[in-house]
Amino acid sequence: MAKVVLTNASITINSVDLSTYANNVEIVYEVDSVESTAFGSGGHTFVGGLQNVSCNIDLMQDFAATKVEATIYPLVGTTTTVVIKPTSSAVAADNPSYTLTDTFLAAHTPVAASVGEMAMTSLSFTGGTIAKATS
Repeated sequence: MAKVVLTNASITINSVDLSTYANNVEIVYEVDSVESTAFGSGGHTFVGGLQNVSCNIDLMQDFAATKVEATIYPLVGTTTTVVIKPTSSAVAADNPSYTLTDTFLAAHTPVAASVGEMAMTSLSFTGGTIAKATS
């Protein structure tokens, strides 16, 4: 199996491709463990519960129309769809697409940088569901 170095990830937020503004992306996909231990069990047993999805993205800020700020600012306090692929190539077994649906954005920092640094915004989407596509 080939090792992957992310150099051309595809990041779409609310149907807007912001790939060229991102320099960090992370998806965390978990399922809650719900205890199902019954009397007579010799140890704890668990079953899968609800999905617990989060996605963290760091974007270089751009205040122009249809760019980062125009896309992100109205999403605070709402749910949206985020689609992540390891590369910008077509979806395939070696380039899966992860679609987070109804994921919530609680906060956005429109201006964050020190003198001489790149203006960045770090986003944390939480909740919703995730679906993986390979074709």
